Amino acid sequence: MSETSHTMTFRKSSYSGGQTQDCVEVADFDGGSAVRDSQNPELGVIAFPSTEWAALLSTTTRD
Repeated sequence: MSETSHTMTFRKSSYSGGQTQDCVEVADFDGGSAVRDSQNPELGVIAFPSTEWAALLSTTTRD
């Protein structure tokens, strides 16, 4: 991953709750996606290559 979390544009994940402040933010980058805790963005990001991100999303269900 060549970008840092400072150059990525994060958005609230559609998998996060609607009215809650507890959410995960997602940013896309060339070749994958990254996630971070919106309450603690300074703790860093977890980056996933595109294939792993697609696999994660295909196994995640919404409540």
